[in-house]
Amino acid sequence: MKHGHVVANGIDLAYVEEGDGPLALLLHGFPESGEATYRHLMPALAAAGYRAVAPNIRGFAPSALPADGSMLLADLVADANSLHEVLGGDGDAVIIGHDWGAATTWAAANVAPQRWSKVVVSDVPPLEFFGGYASTYKGIERLNHFWFFQMDMAEQIVAADDMAYLRQVLQEKWSAPAYDVTEDFEATKKAIGEPARLRAALDLYRMNFGPKHMGTPAWNSEHAALWGELPTQPTLYLHGTEDMSVVLDEADLAAIGASLSKGSEAAFIEGAGHLVPAEKPAEYNARVLQFLGKDISS
Repeated sequence: MKHGHVVANGIDLAYVEEGDGPLALLLHGFPESGEATYRHLMPALAAAGYRAVAPNIRGFAPSALPADGSMLLADLVADANSLHEVLGGDGDAVIIGHDWGAATTWAAANVAPQRWSKVVVSDVPPLEFFGGYASTYKGIERLNHFWFFQMDMAEQIVAADDMAYLRQVLQEKWSAPAYDVTEDFEATKKAIGEPARLRAALDLYRMNFGPKHMGTPAWNSEHAALWGELPTQPTLYLHGTEDMSVVLDEADLAAIGASLSKGSEAAFIEGAGHLVPAEKPAEYNARVLQFLGKDISS
């Protein structure tokens, strides 16, 4: 893999890339890095004729901290669509996202559909479904880190003992029991181990789901404008059967699949938790490559 930096949307973003061909932009989530999340998918995409590019999102080292401190979803979306331009993407480009990268992908494909020919998302469903889930008893309990991260003391607790909290939550909640998160956790420490980086990462939750703003008419309007509408492009949605953070059943997955555009698919990845691209790479890669290679013109 090659490492590089580019200025997109006014911020210096670091990335890894592999392959040549149409752009495949790979967006990671919390508390991860692009290289770690997509370490298995990138060579597979390169072999299939794509230029796979996995940036670290703003604030996550070695990408720059935003000068204005903003970690709003709107900024992540603008970063992604700007990356399409500065990396030389065209109408054949595809966008792939996981977790926070999933929300960004839903929105980027909706805001600038001309940039992305196909969309692949895992582990966070569309806003219509995620918002409904987050307001249920099950969702509130399973997504308790959303609320914990709002507290001032979260920075001290998460940083303590070599970020032991994140190691534990990655291993015991966000991945299936048989998966070893060591490689992912080492990437986490590199990306957000410094105090300013950790603060930026927690600000994803504080700025986008702040207790005084979330659920207000203004908040609803802001998020609806970004990812309230579903992509018009063919979309693949994948979700782990053992995901203990965003818990879906067969009926939920069927409803998501039915809501997506023509040529779209929705499927479970058996035995995967919330870190689907890293936990079950053979199954995940096969699904992604089959979908990207499918002719949907008929």
